[in-house]
Amino acid sequence: MSFALTEAQLLDGSKDVTRRLGWKNLRVGEIVIAIRKGMGLRPGEKQVVIGMIQIRAVTREPLCRITQDDCRREGFPRMTPTVFVTFFRAANGCSAEDEVTRIEFEFSRQVPEALLARRRPPRQKRSARHDRDRPARRQSL
Repeated sequence: MSFALTEAQLLDGSKDVTRRLGWKNLRVGEIVIAIRKGMGLRPGEKQVVIGMIQIRAVTREPLCRITQDDCRREGFPRMTPTVFVTFFRAANGCSAEDEVTRIEFEFSRQVPEALLARRRPPRQKRSARHDRDRPARRQSL
């Protein structure tokens, strides 16, 4: 799970709740690797692991239902719910009424080596040229 916009809050301990589009199948007790940035990496750039989170609670709710307390738990103690919704919408391209997944978690900078070993490598994009450049397979008779 990427924390590109809130890495500082995650690391300083002020963030223990996050809202996401998707993540509907996340379950309490699951452990998820926290990374600095997951999308928009430049060629050769790699994901940076910043820790792990253990899921404590998962609910679905409209984005506009965020409370002042949850703004604080998101790592923004001086941000109002209205400003948070504007910030989230700008970053995620959604509406205030869209349902989001509200995730409560416990963060740890320590990531067991076994957990890192289980990580799947990022998918390689196949170019449209890829198949054209490959020699045709010979069919056996």
